[in-house]
Amino acid sequence: MTRIVLAISGATGSIYGIKLLEEFHKADVETQLIISESAKKTIALETDYLLDDISKMASQQFPSWDIASPPASGSFLHQGMVIAPCSMKTLSAIANGYADNLINRAADVTIKERRKLILLVRETPLSPIHLENMLKLARLGVIIMPPVLSFYHHPKTIEDMMKQMVGRVFDQLGIENSLVKRWPGIMEM
Repeated sequence: MTRIVLAISGATGSIYGIKLLEEFHKADVETQLIISESAKKTIALETDYLLDDISKMASQQFPSWDIASPPASGSFLHQGMVIAPCSMKTLSAIANGYADNLINRAADVTIKERRKLILLVRETPLSPIHLENMLKLARLGVIIMPPVLSFYHHPKTIEDMMKQMVGRVFDQLGIENSLVKRWPGIMEM
Protein backbone atom coordinates (compact mmCIF):
# COMPACT_ATOMS: atom_id res chain seq x y z
CA MET A 1 0.00 0.00 0.00
CA THR A 2 1.12 3.54 -0.74
CA ARG A 3 1.70 5.71 2.34
CA ILE A 4 1.91 9.48 2.00
CA VAL A 5 2.55 12.13 4.64
CA LEU A 6 0.25 15.07 3.93
CA ALA A 7 0.68 18.38 5.71
CA ILE A 8 -1.52 21.45 5.52
CA SER A 9 0.21 24.68 6.51
CA GLY A 10 -1.42 28.03 7.24
CA ALA A 11 -1.16 29.60 3.78
CA THR A 12 -4.26 30.45 1.83
CA GLY A 13 -5.41 27.54 -0.30
CA SER A 14 -6.06 24.96 2.42
CA ILE A 15 -8.61 23.49 0.02
CA TYR A 16 -5.70 21.98 -1.96
CA GLY A 17 -4.69 19.86 1.03
CA ILE A 18 -8.29 18.89 1.72
CA LYS A 19 -8.94 17.89 -1.90
CA LEU A 20 -5.71 15.87 -1.95
CA LEU A 21 -6.81 14.10 1.20
CA GLU A 22 -10.23 13.34 -0.32
CA GLU A 23 -8.67 11.88 -3.46
CA PHE A 24 -6.05 9.91 -1.50
CA HIS A 25 -8.92 8.48 0.56
CA LYS A 26 -10.84 7.49 -2.59
CA ALA A 27 -7.69 5.91 -4.06
CA ASP A 28 -7.09 3.89 -0.88
CA VAL A 29 -3.78 5.67 -0.21
CA GLU A 30 -2.70 5.57 3.42
CA THR A 31 -2.37 9.15 4.64
CA GLN A 32 -0.51 10.48 7.64
CA LEU A 33 -2.03 13.92 8.19
CA ILE A 34 -0.49 16.94 9.92
CA ILE A 35 -2.44 20.20 10.15
CA SER A 36 -0.66 23.27 11.54
CA GLU A 37 -2.39 25.49 14.07
CA SER A 38 -2.46 28.31 11.51
CA ALA A 39 -4.00 25.95 8.95
CA LYS A 40 -6.86 25.20 11.33
CA LYS A 41 -7.70 28.90 11.30
CA THR A 42 -7.32 29.16 7.53
CA ILE A 43 -9.57 26.13 6.99
CA ALA A 44 -12.27 27.77 9.13
CA LEU A 45 -11.92 31.06 7.22
CA GLU A 46 -11.75 29.66 3.70
CA THR A 47 -13.90 26.52 3.68
CA ASP A 48 -17.04 24.95 5.07
CA TYR A 49 -15.11 21.84 6.17
CA LEU A 50 -15.03 20.85 9.83
CA LEU A 51 -11.72 19.66 11.24
CA ASP A 52 -13.33 16.45 12.49
CA ASP A 53 -14.58 15.62 8.99
CA ILE A 54 -11.14 16.27 7.53
CA SER A 55 -9.49 14.10 10.17
CA LYS A 56 -11.85 11.19 9.42
CA MET A 57 -10.51 10.99 5.86
CA ALA A 58 -6.93 10.44 7.07
CA SER A 59 -5.55 7.06 8.02
CA GLN A 60 -3.83 8.72 10.96
CA GLN A 61 -3.36 12.28 12.17
CA PHE A 62 -0.63 13.79 14.29
CA PRO A 63 -0.54 17.14 16.12
CA SER A 64 1.84 19.61 14.52
CA TRP A 65 3.62 20.18 17.83
CA ASP A 66 4.45 16.49 18.38
CA ILE A 67 7.92 15.99 16.94
CA ALA A 68 8.04 12.54 18.53
CA SER A 69 5.35 11.28 16.10
CA PRO A 70 6.34 8.59 13.57
CA PRO A 71 6.78 10.95 10.55
CA ALA A 72 9.60 12.67 12.50
CA SER A 73 11.79 9.59 12.09
CA GLY A 74 13.63 8.28 9.06
CA SER A 75 12.67 4.76 10.13
CA PHE A 76 9.02 5.61 9.40
CA LEU A 77 8.62 4.43 5.82
CA HIS A 78 6.52 6.35 3.32
CA GLN A 79 6.56 6.99 -0.40
CA GLY A 80 6.53 10.77 -0.16
CA MET A 81 5.36 13.90 1.57
CA VAL A 82 3.18 16.70 0.24
CA ILE A 83 2.69 20.08 1.90
CA ALA A 84 -0.43 21.65 0.44
CA PRO A 85 -0.52 24.54 0.71
CA CYS A 86 3.02 25.37 1.75
CA SER A 87 3.41 28.79 3.37
CA MET A 88 6.55 30.85 2.87
CA LYS A 89 7.22 30.41 6.59
CA THR A 90 7.20 26.64 6.18
CA LEU A 91 9.27 26.85 2.99
CA SER A 92 11.86 28.97 4.80
CA ALA A 93 12.01 26.63 7.79
CA ILE A 94 12.54 23.60 5.54
CA ALA A 95 15.14 25.37 3.38
CA ASN A 96 17.11 26.35 6.48
CA GLY A 97 16.77 23.13 8.50
CA TYR A 98 14.63 24.76 11.19
CA ALA A 99 12.63 21.72 12.32
CA ASP A 100 10.62 23.39 15.10
CA ASN A 101 7.37 21.47 14.46
CA LEU A 102 6.28 18.16 12.99
CA ILE A 103 5.66 19.52 9.48
CA ASN A 104 9.15 20.97 9.24
CA ARG A 105 10.76 17.94 10.90
CA ALA A 106 8.92 15.45 8.67
CA ALA A 107 9.99 17.45 5.60
CA ASP A 108 13.58 17.53 6.89
CA VAL A 109 13.51 13.75 7.34
CA THR A 110 11.94 13.26 3.91
CA ILE A 111 14.85 15.18 2.36
CA LYS A 112 17.54 13.36 4.33
CA GLU A 113 16.03 9.98 3.47
CA ARG A 114 15.93 10.97 -0.22
CA ARG A 115 12.18 10.54 -0.47
CA LYS A 116 9.90 12.64 -2.63
CA LEU A 117 8.87 15.98 -1.11
CA ILE A 118 6.32 18.11 -2.96
CA LEU A 119 5.58 21.69 -1.91
CA LEU A 120 2.50 23.49 -3.24
CA VAL A 121 3.91 26.90 -2.43
CA ARG A 122 1.38 29.72 -2.07
CA GLU A 123 2.43 33.33 -2.43
CA THR A 124 2.30 36.03 -5.06
CA PRO A 125 4.26 37.94 -6.05
CA LEU A 126 7.38 36.05 -5.08
CA SER A 127 10.23 37.93 -3.42
CA PRO A 128 13.91 37.15 -4.08
CA ILE A 129 13.99 35.46 -0.64
CA HIS A 130 11.12 33.13 -1.62
CA LEU A 131 12.80 32.33 -4.93
CA GLU A 132 16.17 31.65 -3.28
CA ASN A 133 14.57 29.28 -0.77
CA MET A 134 12.72 27.47 -3.57
CA LEU A 135 15.90 27.17 -5.65
CA LYS A 136 17.84 25.88 -2.65
CA LEU A 137 15.28 23.13 -2.11
CA ALA A 138 14.87 22.35 -5.82
CA ARG A 139 18.62 21.74 -6.00
CA LEU A 140 18.15 19.13 -3.26
CA GLY A 141 15.47 17.37 -5.31
CA VAL A 142 12.40 18.87 -3.67
CA ILE A 143 9.54 19.36 -6.13
CA ILE A 144 8.37 22.97 -6.04
CA MET A 145 4.85 22.87 -7.42
CA PRO A 146 2.90 26.11 -7.15
CA PRO A 147 -0.79 25.37 -7.73
CA VAL A 148 -0.86 27.05 -11.12
CA LEU A 149 -4.09 26.71 -13.03
CA SER A 150 -4.20 25.24 -16.52
CA PHE A 151 -6.88 25.92 -19.08
CA TYR A 152 -6.22 23.54 -21.99
CA HIS A 153 -8.71 21.10 -20.46
CA HIS A 154 -11.45 23.78 -20.53
CA PRO A 155 -12.37 23.77 -16.83
CA LYS A 156 -15.97 24.72 -16.14
CA THR A 157 -15.79 24.89 -12.35
CA ILE A 158 -13.32 25.49 -9.55
CA GLU A 159 -13.68 21.76 -8.82
CA ASP A 160 -12.39 21.00 -12.35
CA MET A 161 -9.33 23.19 -11.70
CA MET A 162 -8.74 21.55 -8.31
CA LYS A 163 -8.94 18.04 -9.77
CA GLN A 164 -6.37 18.91 -12.42
CA MET A 165 -3.91 20.15 -9.78
CA VAL A 166 -4.55 17.22 -7.44
CA GLY A 167 -4.09 14.83 -10.34
CA ARG A 168 -0.75 16.42 -11.19
CA VAL A 169 0.38 15.82 -7.60
CA PHE A 170 -0.70 12.18 -7.99
CA ASP A 171 1.40 12.05 -11.18
CA GLN A 172 4.46 13.31 -9.28
CA LEU A 173 3.93 10.58 -6.67
CA GLY A 174 3.53 7.90 -9.35
CA ILE A 175 -0.09 7.22 -8.38
CA GLU A 176 -2.33 6.38 -11.33
CA ASN A 177 -5.38 8.61 -11.61
CA SER A 178 -8.09 9.81 -13.94
CA LEU A 179 -8.20 13.28 -12.38
CA VAL A 180 -5.91 14.85 -14.96
CA LYS A 181 -7.19 15.68 -18.40
CA ARG A 182 -4.09 15.02 -20.48
CA TRP A 183 -2.73 17.45 -23.05
CA PRO A 184 -4.20 16.35 -26.37
CA GLY A 185 -1.59 18.07 -28.54
CA ILE A 186 -2.26 20.72 -31.08
CA MET A 187 -4.48 19.70 -33.96
CA GLU A 188 -3.68 20.98 -37.42
CA MET A 189 -6.10 23.60 -38.65
